[in-house]
Formats: sequence, structure tokens, C-alpha cells
Amino acid sequence: MTRKDIHLTNNQTPVQKIDEPFFKDLSIRLSIKREDLNDNEIQGNKWLKLKSNLEQAKQQGYKNLLTFGGCYSNHIYATAAAGKRFDFNTIGIIRGPEPKKLSPTLNFALQAGMQLHFINRLDYRNIHNAEIQKKLIKRFLPAYIIPEGGSNQLAIDSCADYAKTLPTDYDVISCACGTGGTLAGLIKGSDNSKKILGIPVLKGADFLFGEISNFINPGSSTNEVNNWTLNTDYHFGGYAKSSAELEDFIVEFYHTHGIKLEPVYTGKMMYALYDLIKKDYFKKDSRILAIHSGGMQGLDGFPELKKRLE
Repeated sequence: MTRKDIHLTNNQTPVQKIDEPFFKDLSIRLSIKREDLNDNEIQGNKWLKLKSNLEQAKQQGYKNLLTFGGCYSNHIYATAAAGKRFDFNTIGIIRGPEPKKLSPTLNFALQAGMQLHFINRLDYRNIHNAEIQKKLIKRFLPAYIIPEGGSNQLAIDSCADYAKTLPTDYDVISCACGTGGTLAGLIKGSDNSKKILGIPVLKGADFLFGEISNFINPGSSTNEVNNWTLNTDYHFGGYAKSSAELEDFIVEFYHTHGIKLEPVYTGKMMYALYDLIKKDYFKKDSRILAIHSGGMQGLDGFPELKKRLE
């Protein structure tokens, strides 16, 4: 079979202004960069993270991609889609025991040809342990390994390049954070006049301060760049956790602005920005750019909310 070239040229995506009466009262301008529109399947920040990794895997002659994630992982979904599109075999190491019924995400991955391998949560937490790595290498290599969430140096550099293409007339750039790779890229690619604000979607995400610092300056766990921060108050109970309040916000946001969010990442980010604006967190006259990082397949895990958005 002739291998397809990696042509991940994303769609041009708009910046959409978000108008609310209370923004005007506080002299705040909020806009959203619609990276949910850059690709139907390899979407949002996953497109940015995977692009360089797929190119390197092809250059190095790999036919197999091995990666990691949970049952509702945007990264697993996007990697499976990329494998099907560009003729890679894909293997997903999935956190937790095999469920009786696969999630919509894993169903898609399976249909796209991904081989799913479930491991217990303890082993998954220690996935970088030498003995566990040896077992994976013995079973699945040769394979090009992409870390959980797709966050490695290639991905971060790709996100940094993306940051350089963003409009310059903003004071604050914000995005949701899982592994922190996208935020690290935004920090690296932005000049120091921009403030970069990450909204972690994990409970107990203080560890991300060190992770992101290490992404920015490999080998260092100290924050040597002072133009960024995280606000850890908007996880709503943890990864893939939601609430009636959050989902009501997502529905109202859609009916007002015509933009769909999901409750895992982007819904939490926009809820946080609205709440922080109300609390005078931002300086008067601030111009804020929120990055819509895609992941709309996540709505499949919230069928009632998805119906409310139809």
C-alpha cells in the first residue's frame, strides 16, 4: 500500500466576537478563535499537536502509532481518525478495565481501526515505569509513541507556531488545560506583553504548574516565564465531570452566540472567563481571546445536553 502524504492543512478559522451587556459595563472585549472548525475529526488543538508527530512518524518509517487515553479522550479519537486517514495502524492504551459497553469515543476509534488495549488504573498511573514500558515495547513495538494528550516537544512547538499566527490586538489569551501542552505552546509562541491564562479541567491540577514550566524549559520545573498562570477553580469536580449549572451555561451560550461548547474542556473555559469578568479579575479595557480547542465529540458522552443543543 502506498503511504499517503501527511497533508494536514487546516481550514481557515474565524475569530468571533462575544457580546454581552455586562462586558460593556466593564469595558471588556472577549472573542473566541474557532478552532472547532479546523477539521471535522482531527479537530482543534489535536490537529495542532498531531501534525508534526505524524510527519515525523512517516519520515522515520513507522507504520504503527501507539498512544494513551481514557474512554472519552479527544486525543484517542483524533489519533484513530488520523491513522485511518493517513494509513497508520493505531494502538490505544486505554485507562481502566474494558467496559461492557464502549463509549462513543472508543466505538469511533474501533471503527477507525484502532486496536484498544485496556490496562488497570494503577498501571496506567505508572505508565512511564520501566517495567510497564518494557511490556508495552515487547507487545506493540515497533511503534511511534505519542504521549497521553499528544503533549510532547513536537506538539508544543507546533502550538507555539500557531500562537504566532493569532491576532495581535489582545491582552489575554486563554485556553482549557488537560495535560498543559497547548498552553505551553501558547506561552512559548506569544510575546511577553500577552498574558496567558489556562483553565485546568482536572481536579487537583496544581501539578500542572511544574509540568508546563518543564514543557516551556525542558529540564526545569521552575517558572522562568512570568506572563502566564492557571486558575484551578473551574474543574466542576474533575475531568469529564459536569453540573446542571455548567450545562445550563453551555445551552444559553449556544442560543445567544451560535457556538457549541462541550462540558469537558471548552464549556469550563468559557464559564470561567464569564465568571472572572464578573469578579473584576481582568483589568479594565482588557481584550481577551479564548481558544476554542474543539473536542466536540465529547458531547456524545452527554446525550441529554447534546439534545438541548440541537
